[in-house]
Amino acid sequence: MTVCARKYRILVVDDEPSVLTTYRMILEQKGYEVVGALSSEEAGRALGSEKLDLLLCDLSLEKKDSGFAVLEHARRLQPELPSLLLTGYAGREISDRAQRLGITVLFKPVDIQEFLDTVATHLRNADKQANASHQIAGPRESG
Repeated sequence: MTVCARKYRILVVDDEPSVLTTYRMILEQKGYEVVGALSSEEAGRALGSEKLDLLLCDLSLEKKDSGFAVLEHARRLQPELPSLLLTGYAGREISDRAQRLGITVLFKPVDIQEFLDTVATHLRNADKQANASHQIAGPRESG
């Protein structure tokens, strides 16, 4: 079992309980902490109250909401939060929209190794960006 150097918190949004449970089990086995949301409303609450390292969101959610609505809300609340869109339905229009927003799309059924590699890559890249930003800003002097 691979364990992360620090416990990353990942928000997973999917309106199908069995799919959400599957993602949770896969990620927790690799040492990640998972916050699950079965709706865009639950996702919005988590985004507003949790410190997160990654957002994984299904494209097709309940009612009229799409994963893009959740991703756009996340960008407003946590602009640096890396995001992945999961879908079994994406056509060119969806892929193009995601690309314009800088969001990676993973297609269902998801290959588990590709899924885990993509998650790890996004977390590593986010850490590198955070470290680079900290180095550019330099240490803050007190008083």
